[in-house]
Amino acid sequence: MKTFAIILCFFIIQMAVILLLEFRRPQRTVAWLFILLCCPPLGLLFYYFFGRDYMQTQQFNKRKIPALREIREHVEKRSLVVTSAEACGNPEFEHHKDLLQLFSSLPRSPITGKNKSQLLFKGHEAYNLMFQAMESAQEHIHVEFYTVSDDQIGTKFQEIMIRKARQGVKVRLLCDGIGSLKLSRKYVSALKKGGVDVHFFLPPLLSLMERRLNYRNHRKIVVVDGMIGFTGGMNIADDYLGRDSKLGDWRDTHLQLEGDSVYFLQFVFLKDWQMASGERIIHPRMFPAHSCETSEAIKIIESGPDQALDTTKEIYFASLCAAKQRIWITTPYFIPDAPIVSALKSARLRGVDVRVMIPKKPDTWLVYYASLSYVQDLQEAGVKFYCYRKGFIHAKVMIVDDLLASVGSANLDMRSLYSNFECSALLLHPERISAIADQYKEDMQDSEYLDPVSFKNRGRLHKFKENICNLLSPLL
Repeated sequence: MKTFAIILCFFIIQMAVILLLEFRRPQRTVAWLFILLCCPPLGLLFYYFFGRDYMQTQQFNKRKIPALREIREHVEKRSLVVTSAEACGNPEFEHHKDLLQLFSSLPRSPITGKNKSQLLFKGHEAYNLMFQAMESAQEHIHVEFYTVSDDQIGTKFQEIMIRKARQGVKVRLLCDGIGSLKLSRKYVSALKKGGVDVHFFLPPLLSLMERRLNYRNHRKIVVVDGMIGFTGGMNIADDYLGRDSKLGDWRDTHLQLEGDSVYFLQFVFLKDWQMASGERIIHPRMFPAHSCETSEAIKIIESGPDQALDTTKEIYFASLCAAKQRIWITTPYFIPDAPIVSALKSARLRGVDVRVMIPKKPDTWLVYYASLSYVQDLQEAGVKFYCYRKGFIHAKVMIVDDLLASVGSANLDMRSLYSNFECSALLLHPERISAIADQYKEDMQDSEYLDPVSFKNRGRLHKFKENICNLLSPLL
């Protein structure tokens, strides 16, 4: 009896600790309590290593990332910063000046007005343009990806990076420690021997020691000579060329950028590089003068757990609340938090056409069932769901009216909103928004409508799996 009382007290203490530390995010609290109930002896141990708030270790940031304020100020002085509806080139913002004010007020990156973007909807097209840009490099090549694979396309990247490094170009490669865990030592060794600087962002051992194993650098960035940049949803892997035998063709959306926005991609890379390597790079050559005269307004969205404000979430939520005609979303992982769910329901009740496109073929079953657990509730509010059936859709896109479109690395899930380091581009030019909407319509031709009646009548086992995954969804 005494032993039972001790165990019960220990269990209650674990629950109290989680409740005290996670009270700001009730969904996470429920998830951790569920894990605690499933494995009482190890629940608090799991929480110790996986549940810690990134911002709680301020000395980590102070030690590894001194303030880069002078770089950001230098970059902003070189850019055409957009602060008015007239200057952003989209007449729709005449009726949404408050939204424009919010975008301008968010930290790290302003809206800039001298940009040129090119939308890339096919893997081979995106890779070819990246290769061309890298081959043209004279000063430096900065490459940052969540996943780098030792396959055919990875080998092509490797060859170009080594060749350019031997030509005297400074080449830096940054990979996520977990996302690129399978990258072979041979691949990395060949890069280092060829003169390429390689570092891993939060490698597993360091993450375990720092209790940051739950955090990922999910960004996809290439910057060449500070003049040409790429960002979006694609990693370095043959999968994006449709070579996955199980999932088939991958549909993704990527961007090539020129102009002011490249400065801020560069800033994100240099900040991440400093965190991973300890090397502080502030040379003006990183931000050369550009000759881009195209008046396209773009905001680079940098978000991550090292920031006090959840920038991606704030932009998504404010944009959804501003919608009047349409909200079209594509995401491979759909695990929204309560405010995003409420914003989608509210938009539908206002008469907004709300559509969400998710894959029919999952790459991760746990996340797939978690995504489906949100469908019925939103369908009952009138949200339309479509399942992409032509392979696997990996694009992360949000279109709101003719007002804006977001393209980048952030999924509409709680990991991207809170835990991952993400990078996206907010496009405000009407032509770019229209082009992304046209691609969305084309993707719908390769998708099937998820009928609410049929979905509601799915089997009990299916619903049970969804319910379990829903409980864990804040941690996925």
